[in-house]
Amino acid sequence: MKLIRFGKAGHEKPGLYIDENTILDLSGFGEDYDEGFFEEDGLIRLQNWVDQNKKSQIKINPDTRIGPPVCRPSKIICIGLNFSDHAKESGLEPPTEPVIFFKSTTSICGPYDDFVIPKNATKTDWEVELALVIGKKAKYVPEKGVSDYIAGYLLHNDYSEREYQLEREGQWVKGKSCDTFAPLGPYLVTKDEIKDINNLNMWLKVNGNYMQQGNTRNFIFQIPFIVSYITHFMTLLPGDIISTGTPPGVGLGMNPPRFLKPGDVVELGIDSLGFSKQQVVSQSI
Repeated sequence: MKLIRFGKAGHEKPGLYIDENTILDLSGFGEDYDEGFFEEDGLIRLQNWVDQNKKSQIKINPDTRIGPPVCRPSKIICIGLNFSDHAKESGLEPPTEPVIFFKSTTSICGPYDDFVIPKNATKTDWEVELALVIGKKAKYVPEKGVSDYIAGYLLHNDYSEREYQLEREGQWVKGKSCDTFAPLGPYLVTKDEIKDINNLNMWLKVNGNYMQQGNTRNFIFQIPFIVSYITHFMTLLPGDIISTGTPPGVGLGMNPPRFLKPGDVVELGIDSLGFSKQQVVSQSI
């Protein structure tokens, strides 16, 4: 299944993506795709409801806004420097253990919403990433059992303000958490629809020009290890998001560095996970 949410920001409804011309309104299911949904075997219950209510499903207007496919996760956990060539372009050694940082959940927005450059920001950058959604509470999970804890996968643009992240003292979270810095989706793809999570092409364009091209086969740390590793430091809750790192080609790594400005258009995609697009605008208030 491809779970999708649609409608005005903050008032999204649950839906099911069928193809580029068909999105079904599943409001009649009565639940949003949040922590409680995943915790109570929501994917199984949703599939059963869809099978039993095929005639009552309504197609939505194709011009309807698409929101983030997951509602209010308790946390977004990101893995830094998970491609050796990205670490190199950043002037850093590849890590011997996963680099973990947080991203505020208030940074979440829809996949086609405008991307807003914050006030006084000067070094705003892009990062195409594969993210996963946790399907049930996870603590001290062995690597070989990780698959049972994953609900599905989605596309994430891990926008970063490099000055806030690297030149202002403190943790990376400051440069990762501004509003609109986490466009998610367009949909959450359940794991049964992914043939090989370790062989998905990733790409990102700015103004029609390729900036990033990579493949998940080049992860330093593969997903089972990442999830297991994190559960030794914190409990993961249903609906939590883990973003697994970006390939080379970020603006920071260019010579000279290149950063986003109002008027730019960012497009990105990952095999099987769809694509998203953001128009870059300046902060208006």
